[in-house]
Amino acid sequence: MPITVPAHSPEAAARLASLSDATASDSALRRFLHGLPGVDAVGLEGRAATLGTRSIKTTAKAYAIDLAISMIDLTTLEGADTPGKVRALCAKGAHPDPLDRTTPRVAAICVYPDMVKVAKEALGESGVRVASVATAFPAGRAALPVKLADVADAVAAGADEVDMVIDRGAFLAGHYLKVYDEIRAVKAACARPDGTSAHLKVIFETGELSTYDNIRRASWLGMLAGADFIKTSTGKVAVNATPPNTLILLEAVRDFRATVGVQVGVKPAGGIRTTKDAIKFLVLVNETVGEDWLSNEWFRFGASSLLNDLLMQRQKLSTGRYSGPDYVTVD
Repeated sequence: MPITVPAHSPEAAARLASLSDATASDSALRRFLHGLPGVDAVGLEGRAATLGTRSIKTTAKAYAIDLAISMIDLTTLEGADTPGKVRALCAKGAHPDPLDRTTPRVAAICVYPDMVKVAKEALGESGVRVASVATAFPAGRAALPVKLADVADAVAAGADEVDMVIDRGAFLAGHYLKVYDEIRAVKAACARPDGTSAHLKVIFETGELSTYDNIRRASWLGMLAGADFIKTSTGKVAVNATPPNTLILLEAVRDFRATVGVQVGVKPAGGIRTTKDAIKFLVLVNETVGEDWLSNEWFRFGASSLLNDLLMQRQKLSTGRYSGPDYVTVD
């Protein structure tokens, strides 16, 4: 097994430099990305469907539910968000089931930059991270200085993680180096004065990339630029996270670590609402990249409603009966 290097470490930068020829120019980057193996769409979809039929029961299901809860980036990204709503979501993320303190806390609370300070204060020393979308989320249609100011505001307010969106128009037009340079600039903007850095998740909006080959190319482009996580979607378009597009991301991080030694996380987001859905994705992780990715350091769910179903299924396993609809809060 290759030695694993976190994507945010100084050693990662040195190892990534070994691929500097691939990013030396737009033409070099295009040759590299278009030289990646093509995606067998039928095989990809067939494998994702087959793995989705795995039956997980009893103690394994209980373990999977707790693992999934611990991997959630509990999200509110609405124009009507208020400080009160964000504080309530933080309380839920820190103690998802107030009647059962054995319930794991979620990985992070994900909010817009102007709500980062509210979330940071509400979470205190709970151990739950604060993630912030940035770079003119969700469309990403803004000038680079505006995007970088968006990131700087989030980091200054205390964001532990930044979720950026790539310029899909530039990517689809084949301007790969422009996208690469923008990711690099955003990663630099994630740095804090004390020398640490907010972790960077790069969102591809896979539903807008048209082909599986483009998703594979975007995955490698994001990782070459230094992404700590690669992420399927914003949750704001018609097609968000699916087993096939997530499988492409998982294969990409597996192959990237085998090539460079750098481990990068994966985050499917949008449309994952049930325990059954979440377990399907965990099976994909286990069967594609293995146990090294089965923690919230390396795999996340971007979700707003998934947690409620996981909590109700968790109670069903412990009590033998389903809760009423008022057992969980409606966020």
